[in-house]
Amino acid sequence: MKMVVGLGNIGKKYEATRHNIGFMVVDELAQAYGATFTKEKMNALVTEIFIAGEKVLLVKPTTYMNESGRAVRPLMDFYKIPVEDIIICHDDMDLDVGKLRLRQKGSAGGHNGIKSIISHVGTQSFKRLRVGIGHPDKMTVVDWVLSHFSQAQKAVITDTIADGVAAIEEWVKTDNFAKVMNDHN
Repeated sequence: MKMVVGLGNIGKKYEATRHNIGFMVVDELAQAYGATFTKEKMNALVTEIFIAGEKVLLVKPTTYMNESGRAVRPLMDFYKIPVEDIIICHDDMDLDVGKLRLRQKGSAGGHNGIKSIISHVGTQSFKRLRVGIGHPDKMTVVDWVLSHFSQAQKAVITDTIADGVAAIEEWVKTDNFAKVMNDHN
């Protein structure tokens, strides 16, 4: 079993904001497999899909971004999912809008959701799908991450989300994350 966690903030006012790009990726993955997030468990909205016969738990923490680890760790424990079988999808201001970066491990890089997961999981060694949201020019970081993509950026983001979904599917099918990184980075 694999676990795919999308990071974001719950609530209408946060929908489709830059900070919720992780939610957008798992929503697209769920939709591709006809699943919906109707069940809440351990501080998260969850649903299950099967990719090439492998069960995949899709997770959207309801704790708000900065406390994401409070949802991730209990779900890992309950489903007995080892850290090597999880991937966290999240926004990254250090990447241009629409760029994808897959990593096997690393520091939080200033991302509070990732800091929370590292703290609760006890390691930095988990896979990440980082989606570029660009860096603010004249806005505060908080205003930037809670802003919406421009019309021009929406088309790019739609393609990026599709590429992110394809990368996750490839990882589940092949269990070869190094190849997935080579194919999608």
